[in-house]
Amino acid sequence: QVQLVESGGGLVQLGGSLRLSCVAPGSLFRLYTMGWYRQAPGKQRELVAVIDSAGSTNYADSVKGRFTISRDNAKNTVYLQMNSLKAEDTAVYLCNKNIGSLSAWGQGTQVTVSS
Repeated sequence: QVQLVESGGGLVQLGGSLRLSCVAPGSLFRLYTMGWYRQAPGKQRELVAVIDSAGSTNYADSVKGRFTISRDNAKNTVYLQMNSLKAEDTAVYLCNKNIGSLSAWGQGTQVTVSS
């Protein structure tokens, strides 16, 4: 059962931009805390950005000022706008929804930043 579907990844040049989208079907979307994580080869999964049901956001220090997370509850979608991309942003980006003890992940979308 697919619960989250990410899109928008791809190959982008150094300094470029991408916008990732994650659709989470269901009537409770507005109640979920939604997050974007990333995992690079040989590295642990790390939090990139999170937005709660009230719209409060939090970012990893490495992306502050460059990435923006937002949500559209009418579309059951969370976005990650990524600007000024760096080589170290290359990773699989995964979407997560969380409420209480319930958590689910998407399959991820690859972002590759080339020089």
